[in-house]
Amino acid sequence: MAYPNNPSGSPQTFNHEGLLHQITSQIRRSLELQEILTATVAEIRLFLATDRVMMYRFDADGSGEVIAESIHKQSLPSLLGLHFPADDIPIDVREMFLSARQRSIVDVASGKIGLSPLETETSKPLATGSIHYRQVDPCHLQYLTAMGVQSSLVVPILYDDYTGQSAKPQLWGLLVSHHSQPRTILKRELKVVQQVVDQVAIAIAQSNLLTEARAKQEREATINRVNTLLHQLPTIQLQEGLEEVIATFGGIGGRLYVDYSAEVYTWGEQPKLPYELENSVIEQHPVWQKWIAEFKPGNVWAITDLYKEPRLRVLAGAFQSTQIRGLLIIPLHYHQNFIGVISIFRAAFDSEILWAGHCDQSQRQQLPRLSFEVWREQRKGQALEWKSEEISLGKAFCYHFAIAIQQQQMYQQVQTLNANLECRVQEQTAELEKSLLLTKVLNQVTQHIRSTLDLKTTLQTIVREVRPLLNSDRMLIFQVTGESDGEVIVEEINGDWMSMLGIKAPKDCFPDEYARLYFRGRVRAIDDVSMDSLSACHREFLQSLQVQANLIVPININTQLWGLLIAHQCDAPRNWQDAEINLLQQLADQAAIAIQQAQLYEQSCVAETQAKAKAAQLEHTLHQLQETQAKLIQSEKMSGLGQLVAGIAHEINNPVNFIYGNLYHASNYTEQLLELVNLYQLHYPYPKNEIRSAIEAIDLDFLEEDLPKIMSSMQVGADRIRSIVLSLRNFSRLDEADNKPVDLHEGIENTLLILHHHLKANADLAAIEVIKDYGNLPRVECYAGQMNQVFMNVISNAIDALEKQRTVTATNSLTPPQIWISTRVSTDKSRLLIRIADNGSGMTEEVRKRVFDPFFTTKMVGKGTGLGLAISYQIVVENHGGMMECISEPGKGTEFWIEIPIKLQR
Repeated sequence: MAYPNNPSGSPQTFNHEGLLHQITSQIRRSLELQEILTATVAEIRLFLATDRVMMYRFDADGSGEVIAESIHKQSLPSLLGLHFPADDIPIDVREMFLSARQRSIVDVASGKIGLSPLETETSKPLATGSIHYRQVDPCHLQYLTAMGVQSSLVVPILYDDYTGQSAKPQLWGLLVSHHSQPRTILKRELKVVQQVVDQVAIAIAQSNLLTEARAKQEREATINRVNTLLHQLPTIQLQEGLEEVIATFGGIGGRLYVDYSAEVYTWGEQPKLPYELENSVIEQHPVWQKWIAEFKPGNVWAITDLYKEPRLRVLAGAFQSTQIRGLLIIPLHYHQNFIGVISIFRAAFDSEILWAGHCDQSQRQQLPRLSFEVWREQRKGQALEWKSEEISLGKAFCYHFAIAIQQQQMYQQVQTLNANLECRVQEQTAELEKSLLLTKVLNQVTQHIRSTLDLKTTLQTIVREVRPLLNSDRMLIFQVTGESDGEVIVEEINGDWMSMLGIKAPKDCFPDEYARLYFRGRVRAIDDVSMDSLSACHREFLQSLQVQANLIVPININTQLWGLLIAHQCDAPRNWQDAEINLLQQLADQAAIAIQQAQLYEQSCVAETQAKAKAAQLEHTLHQLQETQAKLIQSEKMSGLGQLVAGIAHEINNPVNFIYGNLYHASNYTEQLLELVNLYQLHYPYPKNEIRSAIEAIDLDFLEEDLPKIMSSMQVGADRIRSIVLSLRNFSRLDEADNKPVDLHEGIENTLLILHHHLKANADLAAIEVIKDYGNLPRVECYAGQMNQVFMNVISNAIDALEKQRTVTATNSLTPPQIWISTRVSTDKSRLLIRIADNGSGMTEEVRKRVFDPFFTTKMVGKGTGLGLAISYQIVVENHGGMMECISEPGKGTEFWIEIPIKLQR
């Protein structure tokens, strides 16, 4: 045969290494696969001196397309862009292409085909140049003859998927050489072509990686754009975020349904429910809700053709009037809770495929094709399949939309709570004023009681002052004269109720057990005499006195039950309140002191008249009794104050938290407003006279400097109040929490993060180095919030202990301040040991013994409350059944040992 570019008729000399170098350079020079393939077929055609060389790529359904082609002077018709059906290349041939990398050489004139596998079917390599000839199938000869081909070379192109989707090589396509004249393919030519094909396979893999990288970059950019729209508080742009997502997926419409508010955001084409349901939304349809309930968090449902989905048969009618064909349903969950759903709608599409000759996909081609003229196939209304990349992107959007919707819900709740804050503060203020009023009245009653030493006057003052305070019908004092005897000695009545003065309790009506119970502090509150579990004798006695409800508080003096302070409600039953019971208890204590004081005064007067010689002794005794009285008064005051402080701390905790939470936003808003003012001054440096006068009047420069300081001071104050309230609540065991398995390392790390600004260096103090030696800990069952408070208290004390050393280190470069934190599990795997140590100045033995005592502190006034380590000890020892010890010596630092069980004992 003759070669087109060689008039001598012999194969032209071609530099094999130069060909490989050109192909490799082209691959490295260009990142576009089409350019590489076009250059490759041109170089191979020049090397082989054949009429046509083309790149044939397989599609997913087994058919293929010519995507690159080089032809010499139109000696053969162009096949570029034409598709060939899957049956043109039998399955067994494709399997040999893939398993053995088999090359085929066909000589139509001789009717022979040369097969040259590179590997055996067990993937063992063979000699590169071996070619085995045999007779070719007649159908194959007719196929090539119809194409005008007398000789052909086919080399399979395999590539490895480096994206991780498949571990095995895949058959990408074929490199095909056609010649209109008989031609012999030499072994060295086959070897060179194979080397070029190997380089092309590398280029294909690189192109796939590049395509994947670009797609990933585009997905990340899209996620960032959507994330920006969804996290701009207070105006979260859900509508704009939805439109961005729909555009990303190439949808013709979509909708976002928010479950808690039943809001629906829509864009583009939408389904239309039947007339009887036109006022409702599709997400509230029972079929839709039942289907959504089957989804697990993180699942995405990709529907290529909604009319072929059985579970949508009932709802399919809503889509018939639209172009919607495909659905991507993205349920939104937050902490396993369903909060909404995003629906993306995709339309059907039409396509045109150019076939090489008429192709009937409904039946297999039985005879070789005799014509390869272009045949156009029109495909209408095709449903586009959702790709795995799109589903992954949908899952990413699911996370960001769920977070944004949850943030919006929380923001709205905070706004509502803030709106109600003023009302709640007023209510709590009224309650506090009421408590203060009761305290004031109690003090007044106490002063009246102590204004006289006459016992009769003292007792009468008690009932006269207490009755209107409780608004009861009768107030009396019953004095016990024996184990079961006694009588009413004073009373105060409101109304025409009968008097009880001098009335004694019926014998055998009140057992001796009553007296013992009252002596132990028993308080008896009867809301309804007719309904309470009283003895028949007791009920008849009270009803004879017209009593329908009563409240009884004992008056105990020293080791004896002196009497009873009793309030009667005669007009109707009454539900006695805790505040009323508490008030009467405190008044009974004051009455006991006053009675004791009056009795002692009487005794002192009698003793003075009997023997002047004992006057000094009696005076000394009276002084001791007065001191005892003062101590008892102080004890009662502290008891009442402790309950009052605990109540106040509990009541102001929520409003302080709201104030504390909003200070951060208020500070940010202040900075933003000041930045806005600066921008106005920058762009409008010459304001009008009225504005200039206002700026001078308010001293804007001073305001810009002072306002951030005010906000910072408010933040410091709120922190201090919040810390004190939390300490008081925890120390008095008012803030209990459920125990659960937690990671204590996380609690330690969170504590260090909170204290980071105390650990880092500044102009006056050196940084504190934290050395962590963590063991492999299991999850520990404990009260996580309380253990976090222990870590906070111990590490804060360590920082304070290093304050002096940090100053010295910064100036004299002595031993750097350090804190060691170590965690270990005991050998029997039942207990956990946490050690927190510092290299500070240490403490004396006297201080070490008192370090866990409440209110004991060595810090300056105003810097410490003395509650931190006491609360920590209570949490570890009492709440967790553990052990907490302090090891310290002067000059050798301090170390705290905290040991708790891994499983909390119930």
